[in-house]
Amino acid sequence: MKPSSSPSEALLRGLSGAADVDVELDDRRLLQAMLDTEAALARATADAGLLPATVADEIARHCHADRYDPAALGAAAEAAGNPVVPLVRELTAAVAQPARAWVHHGATSQDVLDSALALVVTRAAVPLLRHVEVAADAAAGLARAHRDTVMVARTLGQQAAPTTFGLKAAGWLLGLHEARTRLARACDALPAQLGGAVGTLAGYGPAGLAVAQRFAAHLGLATSPLPWHTRRQPVLDLAAALGGLLAATGKVALDVGLLAQTEVGEVGEGGTGRGGSSAMPHKRNPVDSVLVTAAARRSPGLVGTLFAAAGQEHERATGGWHAEWEPLLELVHLAGGAAARTARMLTDLRVHPQRMRANLDASGGLLLAEAVAARLAPALGRAAAHDLVARAATGACFRDALLADSEIRAHLSEADIDAALDPAGWLGSATALVDRALDVHDRGTG
Repeated sequence: MKPSSSPSEALLRGLSGAADVDVELDDRRLLQAMLDTEAALARATADAGLLPATVADEIARHCHADRYDPAALGAAAEAAGNPVVPLVRELTAAVAQPARAWVHHGATSQDVLDSALALVVTRAAVPLLRHVEVAADAAAGLARAHRDTVMVARTLGQQAAPTTFGLKAAGWLLGLHEARTRLARACDALPAQLGGAVGTLAGYGPAGLAVAQRFAAHLGLATSPLPWHTRRQPVLDLAAALGGLLAATGKVALDVGLLAQTEVGEVGEGGTGRGGSSAMPHKRNPVDSVLVTAAARRSPGLVGTLFAAAGQEHERATGGWHAEWEPLLELVHLAGGAAARTARMLTDLRVHPQRMRANLDASGGLLLAEAVAARLAPALGRAAAHDLVARAATGACFRDALLADSEIRAHLSEADIDAALDPAGWLGSATALVDRALDVHDRGTG
């Protein structure tokens, strides 16, 4: 385990994380989660009548992280391949003699570390999900405020047809809402891990199932029908949900960064004193967009590592389990930072409707070529109408070319052409789609 005070964390880690999430991920909190697991194990064993409650109390009394040195435990972990072994040794030495035989009774290292990581993730998820809620609320506010703000839709990097900024924001909203729903479900479903050496609960005799049930209850985690030592679906569900959240925030960040380009100028990030350049005094860089995009691009490798590690041998893995720990915590770290920055980015976003309209009008009506072709199609057929309008679209002024084309004028009057060239008339169900996204958000349904 790397000490939390390492220079790389002091200089760089704050650029990708969020303080309130990261505090739940540091070495001391992981150590406390491991100790919480040992205390819950002792209490569950006592609940099943296998040891006196006073012994469980004695073990729990020593399960406080401030009594142990995470750096020393991390150094000692290398000899056993995990930090649970040296922790159990120190905890055993700390408790009174009658309780020593019951420390870590019936469990294996993986039981403790899997359960502790589940605790760490569920605790970090509280502020993380709160950031996603703030981001979604901000996106909803933008969708409502700009339901009818017309702008250019872009496909394959090119201007395509009219849309509304409200619909773009509604897309962000639904992506964040769906990602939050999946992540909340994955966290709620994280189970406690208890199986003993090979997943049989043999150390508890006939009381094994009762101990496992009480153990999960003491930790506040879900129960699993079987130990999941080499059945890693809970980790995969969590990895997919975290990756999905990073993709959703990355989508918002990418759009904002592109819309904030000088030549586009349709939005800008807010925030006093943010976005400066070391070389160019005039620059105001979209730094939240940049940092969220960076986090999103790191995500697939971490998700891929967790999926690659999921094929594990027999009853206990030889390396696959060990490969999960740091990528999982790093994913939570990145998701927390991306969620917090997306919340700030959308809350402070400056929207420029006049620039949106200017960019829409810059093509001289070409963006409405589809609308003109649609008016011609009933008379000429779709293909012929498309080709006729494409021919007119090569002129210097699209409207003039349409009016000058005798074949088009045979079917469309000047008023028909002007109506077709009105962006507000070619928005389809944009308003209704915005309202559907807002309804999903307001009802809190997935």
